[in-house]
Amino acid sequence: MAELRFFYGTMGSGKSTMALLIHHNLILAGQRGLLVTRQERRDGAVASRLGVSRPAVELAPDDDIRQRCRSARSGGTPLQFLVCDEAQFYAVEQIEQLAELVDDEDLDVYAFGLLTDFRGRLFPATARLLELADHLEVVRSEARCWCGRPATHHARLVAGAQVRDGDTIVPGDLGPGDEVTYELRCRRHWRQPERR
Repeated sequence: MAELRFFYGTMGSGKSTMALLIHHNLILAGQRGLLVTRQERRDGAVASRLGVSRPAVELAPDDDIRQRCRSARSGGTPLQFLVCDEAQFYAVEQIEQLAELVDDEDLDVYAFGLLTDFRGRLFPATARLLELADHLEVVRSEARCWCGRPATHHARLVAGAQVRDGDTIVPGDLGPGDEVTYELRCRRHWRQPERR
């Protein structure tokens, strides 16, 4: 029986690494599936901060994932799984399509993403995943705030200063010299930014 599984954690918790590992193991087991992403740091690939990457299907906001799966069939062989990275950036309708693929096509879906944005609010797609997923799993690692406490929040920094307003999705953390960066923080230092 197919399931929709949502794995969530902070930046740097290993979500993309786990997504790549699950995809790799399913392919080795002879299954057929797609690796999918949205708003990835490297166009057309799922990339771990550890340096591992793999080409992936890059979704646009209006893409129909069900149609992508139908198009991926070759020689009449249906897909058996989807591994979906950066799921917090998907459209809410795309999350509903993932649930439909599980229920109607018997496709296992492994979705990976963040719970909250830099304001501490659920992403719309994340909220829908929490409502629809068969299984929820926290990806735990030793991601830490600069003070040493476990990191639970993401701070958006613009020119080094934390901001709390702005568009939910602003790509950043792309490399040296970027004006927009993100930093892991404990709740205390997310609520009351202090300099190191």
